[in-house]
Amino acid sequence: MRYVRRLALNGAATVALGYILLPLVFIVWLAFYRQEIPSFPPEGYSLRWFAAIFDQRKFADGFTLSFEVGLIATAIGLVLGVPAALCLARRDFAGSAPLGSLLLMPLIVPGVVLGTAMYVFHVELENALDVDVIGTLAALIAGHVVIVIPWIVRLVTASLAGVDRATEEAAQNLGANRWMTFWRVTLPAIRPGIVAGGLFGFVTSFGNLEMSLFLVGPGRTTLPIVILQYLEWKIDPTIAAVSVVQIALIAAVMLITDRYVRLARVV
Repeated sequence: MRYVRRLALNGAATVALGYILLPLVFIVWLAFYRQEIPSFPPEGYSLRWFAAIFDQRKFADGFTLSFEVGLIATAIGLVLGVPAALCLARRDFAGSAPLGSLLLMPLIVPGVVLGTAMYVFHVELENALDVDVIGTLAALIAGHVVIVIPWIVRLVTASLAGVDRATEEAAQNLGANRWMTFWRVTLPAIRPGIVAGGLFGFVTSFGNLEMSLFLVGPGRTTLPIVILQYLEWKIDPTIAAVSVVQIALIAAVMLITDRYVRLARVV
């Protein structure tokens, strides 16, 4: 009976994993098609669509803007999210539970709703301050910070849950102040959570489409929006090639990061 249950569990896990990975397999396969109009069976295989990426400036511009926004938003998210996680994990105060739920809310709220709310907020802010806010790079980055912070708070909080408070108390008993205790004891212990939170926050920001549609201004287009606009006029394996490049870059970063901080400890 135990063997049957284990077999059923492994079978369900295999089906779920296959359901998740099958679209990725088809995208990678499509990127190497030779013909312009996708059809089955393929007429042959070629790398021409990867070369086509560099023939269109908008892909490079979109990638640059997405990378820039994701990097800045992640840096700001770390500055705000790590202290917030420390406060929630180490301080017991009235309203800590609602505050924790509020910080994680962007993970639950649909992207379209969040984008609409951010756009309305920017409109009200522009009217109140009488300065340009809508469509600026700062407004786009601010919106992405909102979706980065939940990942950082959640993963750093998970790392803090595994830190023995006795080691921090021992450091303070030996003469270390709060800052030295954090720098020499707490920070090394939660480094995997910080790195994982920053990594997942960056990936979320880099691939965000729904909210970015409401926040981009004239002359600014992130890579997901470039892909969407391209698909409105043309369907060929170029988009699959772009997706493969994104997948390869993100996978490489995650593998390198895991080599040094062991992401499996916190995710």
